[in-house]
Amino acid sequence: MSNALTGQTVELLQQMIRNRCVNDGTVMSGQERRNSDTLRSYLEGSDLDVEVYEPAHAPGRASLVARIEGRDPKAPTLCLMGHTDVVPVNPKTWTRDPFGGELVNGEVWGRGAVDILNLTASQAVALRTLAAKPGGWRPRGTLVYLACADEEAGGTLGAGHVVDRHWDSLRADYCLTENGGTVSRGARGDELNVTVHVGEKGVAWRRLRVKGTPGHGSMPYGSNNALVKAAQVVSRLADYRPAPYVDELWRAFVNTLDLAPAVKAALADPSRIDESIDSLDPRLAKLAWSATHTTFSPNVCHGGVKTNVIPDAVDVEVDIRTVPGDNEDEVRRHLDKALGGLADEVEVDKLFSKPASVSPIDTPLWHVLGRVVDAHYPGARLLPRMIVGFTDAPYFRDKGAVAYGFGLFSRTLTAEAMAGRFHGNDERIDVESLTLTTQAWLEVCEQFLG
Repeated sequence: MSNALTGQTVELLQQMIRNRCVNDGTVMSGQERRNSDTLRSYLEGSDLDVEVYEPAHAPGRASLVARIEGRDPKAPTLCLMGHTDVVPVNPKTWTRDPFGGELVNGEVWGRGAVDILNLTASQAVALRTLAAKPGGWRPRGTLVYLACADEEAGGTLGAGHVVDRHWDSLRADYCLTENGGTVSRGARGDELNVTVHVGEKGVAWRRLRVKGTPGHGSMPYGSNNALVKAAQVVSRLADYRPAPYVDELWRAFVNTLDLAPAVKAALADPSRIDESIDSLDPRLAKLAWSATHTTFSPNVCHGGVKTNVIPDAVDVEVDIRTVPGDNEDEVRRHLDKALGGLADEVEVDKLFSKPASVSPIDTPLWHVLGRVVDAHYPGARLLPRMIVGFTDAPYFRDKGAVAYGFGLFSRTLTAEAMAGRFHGNDERIDVESLTLTTQAWLEVCEQFLG
């Protein structure tokens, strides 16, 4: 790929970082219009059909759609999807300005550099490059680019809005988005794996309201203190151990790990996996547990009005991530089991829900991804993964589309490094990864769409 295209990806990424589209979960945060304006300006002059969609009740939460129409209406449509919002940041914990977009020692620094403004920028560069081909590029299938708002808060104002209200502008059969592309060595050390996100756990955020009886803080004996009961609720959720979920995707991942055969066998066995996780390195144990269990993380607590007043209500917000098969009813059964005798004293409100979803891998696009990866990492195989976080991919899967998380990164941006930088301090990405990913989008589009 030319140095010019790499330069465009770097510059576009830097500008998007500097736009500070921070999504704190409130309706009026994010203001992704800044990034959609940047992208629209970048795409100007390329003769692309560009539309911007913005929910009426959320001005500024803009998502951009651009298309290259295919010549064969029966050919598949491919959507390249990135998001334009980023999570909040504490600047005091960073080495550099988190919104400076600095290029230092071959790395672009800033919030969103990894998650996932790098993909959004590189996809835009690939799209513009294809559109600017001499004589125009008219593929057999249609190419759609979606840069959406609000992914960091569940996507209802971004991908969810566009898919639900403006599906005719997408009509995608396939979608490529985030959380893939890291390179790792197999268990034998002589093979390479490149991860592709093919599914993700579900999300079931809940608010638990714990009720008590108000009273004077000077007389706590025998009181019905909602905060004390809330502490018990949090403790029970933290201690809860649901049954494991072990599928072929997990077994395939375990097979790539550099572990003793007996340990790998135990990790693939539902009856032994919990015990074996306890013996793993803490970082791998955290991943192993999250990948194979519905999890409960109580992360927010509100309650009480004054130091000398016994609280009559405390709200605990819980991040629940579900394995395939755990629907709304099953989530409630999990909570009842975890809380035991306290369940009747807790009101449960749904904050956000999205079920687990998985795409098949025996598809024409999957085989194209394999060829593209092999061209850059000869002999490497695609490693399908179910991720424990959420993306906007399920909005497409709900429409019947196949959705994968893809990219192509350098060997220095390992899965461990990637995980540490997602929502972490000193987020940054190397220029080599930007070059590889931009080139990968070009090759995938040309080979798949024809």
